[in-house]
Amino acid sequence: MTREAAVERLLDGYRRYYTITRFDGGFNIPYAEYQGIREGEKVQPPELEGESHLSAFCEYYERNGQHIFFRSNEIWSSQEEEFIFLFNIPHMTKELFEKCRDYCWEEGRRLAHIGPGHMYTYISPIFVCDTMDDDAAEALAKSKLYKSFKFSFHGWMELHTACFPVKENRLHFNRAGRCMEKNIKYVLKNFLQ
Repeated sequence: MTREAAVERLLDGYRRYYTITRFDGGFNIPYAEYQGIREGEKVQPPELEGESHLSAFCEYYERNGQHIFFRSNEIWSSQEEEFIFLFNIPHMTKELFEKCRDYCWEEGRRLAHIGPGHMYTYISPIFVCDTMDDDAAEALAKSKLYKSFKFSFHGWMELHTACFPVKENRLHFNRAGRCMEKNIKYVLKNFLQ
């Protein structure tokens, strides 16, 4: 079990629904049929020390709505988006976690399409590491970032965080990130025993 294998497994799981931009030299598979929003080209990876780096940025967009007779007669619409920042880190410390968390929050706010019809934006940093300090695990579990726009009339943003220390062979989440647990466990089922 290596970090690189876990990163590739996660990206294979996300590839079907997310548009993926790689920063680690991995192979991007462009989907010719997708003509929608692509914000990954605007992402500037953070400067991290040592072998730590942002491996990939995954983006998902969905738009729902209801109209009468013609598309121009729209009754309501909602737009949902999720940004996943996939990090590959040898050893997770509390300081490194906080730096990456703050980077993801600011970058996600910059990329979000806030306005009428916006329902939510989930910013989801996922960390794959070999080992993790106890204070980093505690900081991850307690991390909570949430912002609503115009009293939620223009939606909200929320931070969902997950970490997979390969040597521990278990997953860590913050409270909002628990919604990712089932999918990540399914994708990493060969790693988690």
